Amino acid sequence: MPSGLRPLALALSLLSLNGHAEAPRSNPIQLPTLGDSVSEQVGLGEERRYGDWIMSQARSDPSVLDDPLLQDYVERLWQPLIQSARQQGHISDELWERFAWETLLVRERVINASAWPGGYFVFNLGLIAMTGQRDELASVMAHELSHVTQRHIARGIAGEGKNTAITILGTLLGVLAAAKTGSPDVGLGVMSAAQTEAQRQRLSFSRDMEREADRVGHAVLSGAGYVPQGMVRMFERLDQATRLMDSGAFPYLRTHPLNSERVGEARQRVSMEASTAQPAGLAEHTLMAARARVLMDERAEALQQAAALDAGGREPGVLPQLAARYSAALAAYKLRQRARGDAAVQAARRSLAELPEAERAGAERLLVLLQAEGAALTADGAAALALLQPWVAERDPVLLKLRAQAAAAAGAPAEQRAAALEALQTHLALQPRDPGAWARAARLWELQGQALRALRAHAEAYAARGDTVGAIDRLRAALRQSRGPGADPIEVSVIDARLRALLYERRQFLREVYPRGVPPEAE
Repeated sequence: MPSGLRPLALALSLLSLNGHAEAPRSNPIQLPTLGDSVSEQVGLGEERRYGDWIMSQARSDPSVLDDPLLQDYVERLWQPLIQSARQQGHISDELWERFAWETLLVRERVINASAWPGGYFVFNLGLIAMTGQRDELASVMAHELSHVTQRHIARGIAGEGKNTAITILGTLLGVLAAAKTGSPDVGLGVMSAAQTEAQRQRLSFSRDMEREADRVGHAVLSGAGYVPQGMVRMFERLDQATRLMDSGAFPYLRTHPLNSERVGEARQRVSMEASTAQPAGLAEHTLMAARARVLMDERAEALQQAAALDAGGREPGVLPQLAARYSAALAAYKLRQRARGDAAVQAARRSLAELPEAERAGAERLLVLLQAEGAALTADGAAALALLQPWVAERDPVLLKLRAQAAAAAGAPAEQRAAALEALQTHLALQPRDPGAWARAARLWELQGQALRALRAHAEAYAARGDTVGAIDRLRAALRQSRGPGADPIEVSVIDARLRALLYERRQFLREVYPRGVPPEAE
């Protein structure tokens, strides 16, 4: 597929003029093969290949979020759910090995989450922003995880054949369309058209599948140590949203329709379970939801509205006020209003005394990290690095990336910039599939005048996101640049070897996806 064809264009190419999702008569894109017989169950390998194909397009979209703090928070909620599902036997050894089990955050205001083929899971920032506790967000994660562990996607595809795959693709990629165009209506239009056809062809998960995902998800949620009541609270939030507030911003309610029976069953499960779990991490979730609220809409007018909350929000209580001031500080930093951001952070810090003792240290740390981020955004690398100094010995990937961001800012001392890059290189030697770390390393190498290394790091960032074509393009650019005088021969040989490896990987992938022959446009 041409690297310039973005998800929006691809999604729209799958929608006919009458709003139905179907293969265009002269389709310029040959979809991956999902099996020849609609009566056969889609295999694990087929589903994973299809998921990889979709994700290779989605990961490069600008609406996909690269934020170390939010991604780390979501992963820390996600991993206990994965382990709980494995312990309960919902994820077999084969399924664990074959699927990705990866999460993706999308910078989108609409409240949505979805399970994609091959074990990929997409969560909109709008979903994170509307939840009040981590257990509510975890309940949505557990539900989506259960759709995959119970093979609902494969069962749906197998029942309808390739046209189902096309419709599912249009639906999945529609979530990215709004950010691509800057208009939520476009994304909603793509999803709505695909989902209308999906209903006509019975592509949506059946009610039985939804109940199964609720039941299995509840057990997974409880087994992971979360408060089971979180699922009921989430249902109540969504039910209220669909009755009072839904004007097109809640596609989750259309693909996962609520009814009194499902809500009643969730309440009954909670009443029958003698769970002793108590809500935890309230302050941290409050701050991360506030962060998502700002990052999901970075238009100037939205940032100005958030920054106006520096005097506190309308809701009483320490947590709503903490959230308002965190949002205000982050928005002010994004607007390059550092003094205003610092003042909001200090106001938030003064309210920490009202938190339970167990919550204070984590909240204080997040506020310091926010202040360091603000210093870096306003071109004061030295101040940002000073704020991060207490954790300089830690090898936490989140701190390493924040430190690299600070080191790349103007005013960062050269020796600290080199130290941040060295720490990042050590991390990448152990975790080479970290695109955010590669992107930050590329920036630091650029600042050190090492153009070839920077290009190779950019290529590795693309490869880690699954965009092999983008990685190959950058490695080829690096080889062209290496023909000039003064090129490091060792670095050139590394680039050449990596290019050959990616070209081989690309050919193998295309042979698996297109067993009848690779179409020219896919090369």
